[in-house]
Amino acid sequence: MCIFCDIIEGKIPSAKVYEDDQCLAILDISQVTRGHTLVMPKQHFANILECDEQTLAHLIEVVRDLAGKIVKNLDARGCNILVNTNEAAGQSVMHLHFHIIPRYGNDEGLNIEFDPHHEPYDLAEIVRDINKDR
Repeated sequence: MCIFCDIIEGKIPSAKVYEDDQCLAILDISQVTRGHTLVMPKQHFANILECDEQTLAHLIEVVRDLAGKIVKNLDARGCNILVNTNEAAGQSVMHLHFHIIPRYGNDEGLNIEFDPHHEPYDLAEIVRDINKDR
């Protein structure tokens, strides 16, 4: 069983922010910034690629609503909404979850940087590769 399934089942305590019949939102124990929240489905899906459309649609509505409340009520200047898929992308718990990370300034514990310093890609080739049938 995974740690998030144990949290959902109440075997491990958590700081619940929101709960309904399909999902649970808790404060991340690691709090990258004040209010860092995780939103996860109660049904186990390893990642976003395995999640069904209805559950995913509900999750994203909850994420949007909670993000708005978090930004407003914690006086954040914005937020990052992240979902990591597989270890190569930084997923450490193999249970789908969205991070809502409130942002208060530029000197916080999260740094996302896009580094375009590489050889140019053939964009048309990439589009063909993405859309080919496998």
